[in-house]
Order: sequence, then C-alpha cells, then structure tokens
Amino acid sequence: MTSSTPDDSQRKAAKIAGLLYLMTLMTIVSVTYGIVRPLVAGVDPAEAARRILAHETLFRAAAVGNLAFCIEVVVLSAALYVVLEPIDRTLALLAALGRLFQAFIWLVISLNLFTALRLLSQPVYARGLPPDQLPVLARLYLSGFDPYYVALLFWSLGSTAGAWAWLRSRYVPRALATIGILASAWGAACTLCLFLYPRFADVVDLSLFDVPLVLFELTLGSLLLCRGLPGPRA
Repeated sequence: MTSSTPDDSQRKAAKIAGLLYLMTLMTIVSVTYGIVRPLVAGVDPAEAARRILAHETLFRAAAVGNLAFCIEVVVLSAALYVVLEPIDRTLALLAALGRLFQAFIWLVISLNLFTALRLLSQPVYARGLPPDQLPVLARLYLSGFDPYYVALLFWSLGSTAGAWAWLRSRYVPRALATIGILASAWGAACTLCLFLYPRFADVVDLSLFDVPLVLFELTLGSLLLCRGLPGPRA
C-alpha cells in the first residue's frame, strides 16, 4: 500500500475536486431532468419540436448547461491528477483521461442540441425536407441514449482507476475507495454488456447502471470538500 503526506498543492486540488464532484452532478442532473427530459421525453417528434420552439431560450440554456458541465469535468480532471499523481502517475493519468473523454462526448451532445434547434428554427432547412420529416431528424439529434452510455463507459473506467489510486493513497477511508472501485467497475461492465447485448436492459434496469457511481462520487466529493486530505493513516 502506497501512502505519502499530501502537500499544499494536493490539499488545494482536493478541495477543488470535492467541489467539482458535487457541481458536475448538480449541473448534469439539473440540465437533463430539469430541462431536456420535460421538453422531449415521452412525446412524438412533432410535439417535441413544438415544445422546443415554444421554450427556445430554456432549451438554449440546457445546451449551455451541458457546455458548463464539460468545463467542470475538465477542471475536475486536472484537480484529480494533481492529487493522485504522487501516489501513482499511471492511475492518475487514466483517471484524468477517462473524465476528459467523458467531457468530449458531452461536448458532442451539446453540439447536437444546437443542431436540433437550428433544424427546427431556421426556415432554410424546412425547404429541403418534407415538413413531417424535419422534426424526426431533429429528434434524432436529441436522442442522447448512445452518447450517454459511451460517456458512462469512459467515466466508469476513469473512476475505477481513480478509486484504485484513492485506495492506495490512504487519503480516504479504505471502505469508501473499495466501494468506488466496485461501483465504477459495475458501471463499465453494465455498459459493455448493453453494447454487446441490447436486451441486457431487460435484466438490469438502465437507471441502476450509474446510481452506485453517483452515490460514490457524492460521498467522496462531500468528504473532500468538508474534510480535505488528512495525513496518511497508520
């Protein structure tokens, strides 16, 4: 087991990481469940298009919120690397890269929202497609199912490496780090099974893929923000 006394830069970065763990979850939950889902979930493409155009500013706020999430994840990646690099450079790099790939995929999701809005709001596109097909095309860009689970895969893999580094660091309780490894590996395994066997979602509900990982990061973020990094445990 590797441990070292954290220096000032690690302590500051840990506080930032704790804050960003909480901020990223708050941002993405607010955008996804507070704005996007109420507008487009459970309705046909024509009704989704009507709702988006009726609440265009709110929809744009969702796209900007996704961009803010990307920025938060990039900062979180940097903070995690600063904290974990003295423990294990390879694990720290993998943890940071996993979150960076997650941010990149969410950047694509953000661009898709702007593309869908452009298709629905600019008349030039309406002249190139039958009126009933334009909302269908826009709805395709709004479908974040596949991008989300690709992002979840990289998020889970990066979190697995990060949780392993946390375990080696002895900066957080070993039980919490172990739970983090298991929760992260669970998310990656479920995602891979879904890609290989789409009916896997009939066996394990999609909502259970990321819940353990979310709970782990909420706990870890709260711990880092409130307590910071202690000295190594005996």
